[in-house]
Amino acid sequence: MKELLRSTDPTIIAFATALLQGEDIDCFALDVNMSVLEGGIGVFPRRLMVRSDDHDAAERVMRDNDIPFGR
Repeated sequence: MKELLRSTDPTIIAFATALLQGEDIDCFALDVNMSVLEGGIGVFPRRLMVRSDDHDAAERVMRDNDIPFGR
């Protein structure tokens, strides 16, 4: 698995997940339970992971929808 994006905004993660699922690209969000440790203030970023084989296609989906993914 490769990291596709990292964000402290849970809405971006949810939107990106929905877009990827619509394109039949499997993804997995990491660090979603960190809010328990941080007290829910959104300091720690969440990561969205995709399979290595799907990474290029997933990046295209992010670019096409103007989702910043730091690359």
